[in-house]
Amino acid sequence: MAEKKTKSTVAVEKPAKSSKKASSKETVEKEAGIKARLADTYKKELVPELMKKFNYKSIMQVPKLHKIVVNMGVGAAVADQKILEEAVKELETITGQKASIRKAKKSISNFKLREGVNIGAMVTLRKEKMYEFLDRLINIALPRVRDFRGLSDKSFDGRGNYTLGIKEQIIFPEINVDKITKVLGMDVTFVTTANTDNEAYELLQAFGFPFRKKEIKTA
Repeated sequence: MAEKKTKSTVAVEKPAKSSKKASSKETVEKEAGIKARLADTYKKELVPELMKKFNYKSIMQVPKLHKIVVNMGVGAAVADQKILEEAVKELETITGQKASIRKAKKSISNFKLREGVNIGAMVTLRKEKMYEFLDRLINIALPRVRDFRGLSDKSFDGRGNYTLGIKEQIIFPEINVDKITKVLGMDVTFVTTANTDNEAYELLQAFGFPFRKKEIKTA
């Protein structure tokens, strides 16, 4: 009789364990779906739209977002390295990825800067994390910029890449304003596979970049 009870107990516990695994699997799939939202939008909507607009003959010709580089320079770190430590933590909180420390390439006496001193931090985002960051930047962070009037279309480098300057890291809701030690800015570079700035402009605009409307000159 004792053996039968043990068997019945084990039989009851097995379905419970499988249900836990199923629920955790559903959570992972749900999170992955959220992160890949813009990736799906690119494949299903942007690719056909850009192929029609530029008369591409192959999908391989359609420009895509290759990576996003977030660079935070911390000049105050020359006098106080603790400021850089805080900046690194904030950058990692914003991007969700470990940051790499950037060192000064040469000494500048006027700024009391020595070669090899830690002077900034950088993060390179690709794939799902890149799209997730882009989604938050466009839909949450940029609308929080004071007196925001749209992005300039003059910041392309001539090779299909675009750099955006952000003056305050506090536009990201992940940053607690009450806990920051110093307001810092950052540069965000969007590296695309576009051959021209015009193609890159259309790609980023299709993603939802709030560019200012181009002024049409009248005679």
